[in-house]
Amino acid sequence: MRRRCVAALPMLAIAPWLPAMAGGRIAQSSRTLMGTRVDITLDGVDASVANAAMRAAWSEMTRLADMMSRYQLGNAVHAMHLSAGLQPVVVPAEMMRVLSAGQAVAARSEGAFDMTVGALTAWRFDQSIPVVPSADEIARDLPLVDFRDVVLDPHRQTAFLRRRGMRVDLGGIAKLPILQAGMAVLKSHGVTSAMINGGGDVLVIGQRGGTGWRIGVRDPVAPDRLLGVLGVQGDTVVAASGDYERAFTVAGRRYHHILDPRTGMPEQRMRGVVLLARDVDAVNGMGPAMMVAGQGAARRWLAGMPGVEALMVEASGERWMSAGMRRRLA
Repeated sequence: MRRRCVAALPMLAIAPWLPAMAGGRIAQSSRTLMGTRVDITLDGVDASVANAAMRAAWSEMTRLADMMSRYQLGNAVHAMHLSAGLQPVVVPAEMMRVLSAGQAVAARSEGAFDMTVGALTAWRFDQSIPVVPSADEIARDLPLVDFRDVVLDPHRQTAFLRRRGMRVDLGGIAKLPILQAGMAVLKSHGVTSAMINGGGDVLVIGQRGGTGWRIGVRDPVAPDRLLGVLGVQGDTVVAASGDYERAFTVAGRRYHHILDPRTGMPEQRMRGVVLLARDVDAVNGMGPAMMVAGQGAARRWLAGMPGVEALMVEASGERWMSAGMRRRLA
């Protein structure tokens, strides 16, 4: 979760042209966190309460983001990398939950999601200095990508990477829990209506202006265009994975940051996935897995994910929506 100034998974965006409800007390705050812009919006909260709640939420989300960033020296992720192939390291409880979630999603997706893609260190997705690794570099690093070589001991609170050179990248599995922790802090301050938008992953509680929150869904094929608007309220999560923000083109070929753990290369079949659910755990990590595995596998998984709605956009621009998503997307 490197600190960048671009959105990591920005398929979703709060439509900036939606007006505040008349008479509503709207409080907003934005920061760059986890390599993307994060926005907090509160409705119907006194200014003093809103400011204190948002300060506390930022503090907690920043603490967790620093804890789980692979670019932060001295944290538990760094310790895991240094101790790879040597010995287990003690990790904080919050990180153990994220690591366990990553292992569960990897197994559930048959390896399409794998947090050990962090070992593919030769890739650079900064558009100013993009780097495509050579075939030899990918062949060197790819044997280190295997979620089954992450050994977790919840009783001792330890994590162990079995082989020297292994790395984890928690960006695809930690962001939603971090946003969820921020929302929990807001709730603890008495906030009952809020939205947190973290680079396309959106959590809401309550309603805005007594009706609902509206979230514009961008078209990943043409990011300046909206596919539609989702109206949501109550405890809701909208998780988006897309390929157009952290991407570059070299010699006529387009590369993006969602790597296939089996090949070490970006999977080219999908352009974006949007998942709608009531619970973070139901969708966390599944968007990137669906991007890698493709529509056929994604639809098969969705059959076993009750209450989850989906929108998928293929490289051709063809769209598929679940029946519930079709009803919700205006």
